[in-house]
Amino acid sequence: MDELNPARVSLHQDQPVGEVIDAGRGRIFPCEQCGADLEFSIGTQSLQCPYCGAIKQIELPHDAVIVERDYLEMLANLERLHEQGHEQGEGATGEHAIRCESCGGEVVFQGTLTSSQCPYCASPLQRDKIHDAPNRIFVDGVLPFLVPETTAKQALREWVRSLWWAPNEFLRQGASGKFNGVYLPYFTYDSFTTTRYAGQRGDYYYVTVGSGNNLRTERRVRWSYTDGEFQRFFDDVLVIAARHQSESLVRRLEPWPLVRCVPFTQQLLAGFFARTYDVTLEDGFSTARQRMESALTAEVRQRIGGDVQSVSSQQTNYGAITFKHLLLPVWLMAYRYREKPYRVMINAVTGEVSGERPYSAAKIGFAIAAGLAVALALWAWHGSNVQASWQVKNDSRPTVRKREQLACRPLRRTDRLAWESRGFSELVRENSLHPTGMPLPIHNTHWSCPPNPATPVEVA
Repeated sequence: MDELNPARVSLHQDQPVGEVIDAGRGRIFPCEQCGADLEFSIGTQSLQCPYCGAIKQIELPHDAVIVERDYLEMLANLERLHEQGHEQGEGATGEHAIRCESCGGEVVFQGTLTSSQCPYCASPLQRDKIHDAPNRIFVDGVLPFLVPETTAKQALREWVRSLWWAPNEFLRQGASGKFNGVYLPYFTYDSFTTTRYAGQRGDYYYVTVGSGNNLRTERRVRWSYTDGEFQRFFDDVLVIAARHQSESLVRRLEPWPLVRCVPFTQQLLAGFFARTYDVTLEDGFSTARQRMESALTAEVRQRIGGDVQSVSSQQTNYGAITFKHLLLPVWLMAYRYREKPYRVMINAVTGEVSGERPYSAAKIGFAIAAGLAVALALWAWHGSNVQASWQVKNDSRPTVRKREQLACRPLRRTDRLAWESRGFSELVRENSLHPTGMPLPIHNTHWSCPPNPATPVEVA
């Protein structure tokens, strides 16, 4: 598949490409051969007529280039526009109707939608002067679609097969629905940071405490004070600039190959949906700053070192802040399973899939039950070992009653061997039993006889 890059596009066009319609409210790109509306072709990375197959190369202004813009300067410009009565969202959101040139139908653009299709004839249609309106932050670059719809569907099937805890019925049926190619708005932020920190480094050491049966090893921490300062540059911290998009789903689409972005042109949007931003530049940086602070905290802990760390202070100065406004391509699909809606996003450059999915209560319940059964079996096995160890320990020395029984009756050889096998060999020697099993005279025995020597001996 060809890849679009600035070196391959025409750079001699200074005037906007395409045709303005409906009193400047919309823009289309008609085919020069048959008059039909051109669409962006993923395979050729150019505009192509879906009817006659004519191809038109993407054309950009001669000075088109993607550059970082100063964040504080843009905030000042937006504040001046606000004081003059021009709001960022003015004319960009809400409801707007454009008449389709192909069939005469009226196409309604809701909210931040800027590029769509006519619901009557499927002709691609875009709102004009939105992404580059003077009271808006214009788009710096676009990352073109590189993954066709067929490849996206295959990636979705593989994703479904990889879901371990999904219901079997869902695995057999799969997720099915209509794919829509959408360009979502993003802000990227760069910043050069200087961080000062102070904290304590904790190193583990081990000591032996207690005595006898209570002898044990304990882990302790030796703390030492540390501080320092370091610098770090953050490049292209991505923040989605569209509300009502799942943050968790969007984050799993990363990373994006932003080096493939090309300067913005509406030609790349032909045939796809597109949205403009409704998150302010300042709110976007607040989100980016949280991610930077998280990364800086991790680096502070790494610099402190040791086994554990305690950060008492961390102060960061954010300087040289710049940003870009980009449109990134996503395949969106919504599907239903057992009357519940789910959403799927696919990175239209890398093919990474991020989606919502159903879970099987039966599989999860079986896994929990199996885990509990294993835990109970281990607990029972451990308990039996402890009990056996306790029994051996208590049987290693005979009771007084058993000593008396051993000392006051003749032992057959088989009895003596049985007692010795149970750990009473020391007692046999202690009571001076003759090897034949007959006791020696009573004055050599340290134990007195029970009242009734004829009483049968009970061996526990």
